Amino acid sequence: MLGLGWFPMPPVKSVSLIVSGGQASPGPPLGPSLGPLGVNIGAVVNEINRLTKDFLGMKVPVTVTVDQGTKEFKVEVGIPTAAALIVKEAGAQKGSGKPGTESVGSLSMEQVVRIARMKMGGTYASSLRGAVNLVLGTCVSLGVTVEGQHPREARKRVDAGEYEEALKE
Repeated sequence: MLGLGWFPMPPVKSVSLIVSGGQASPGPPLGPSLGPLGVNIGAVVNEINRLTKDFLGMKVPVTVTVDQGTKEFKVEVGIPTAAALIVKEAGAQKGSGKPGTESVGSLSMEQVVRIARMKMGGTYASSLRGAVNLVLGTCVSLGVTVEGQHPREARKRVDAGEYEEALKE
């Protein structure tokens, strides 16, 4: 039995997607996911592209929350993967097919620290030094050198305290 004055609220639905930064379109995966919610897909696409323009071409996690009663929406943008950030910073198209023998690009330690700071909240690293080590490990997998050296050498230098100034939190 419904009591007087009580009306069920229309549900709020969230849709989580991976989109190409700055290049979202009303086609899949957005259109089919958002169409049933009755929201203006064009407006959502424009907002996603506006919010992800700094991650142009990178795969970016996005969550769209729609109030089905008012059809209002909110777009939340996550941080791209460490691998996507590394590949972009290195100016490569993708990681190396032979990371042990073939390099696709190089980063400065400053770039590594910047990526680590971006990813800090989304990792289990308890310190910036730990996040830097995670980024360096990803560089190994992608075949990206750090200051012209293998990332394992850069990690040894981090552990030896060579980059203390850059690692101040």
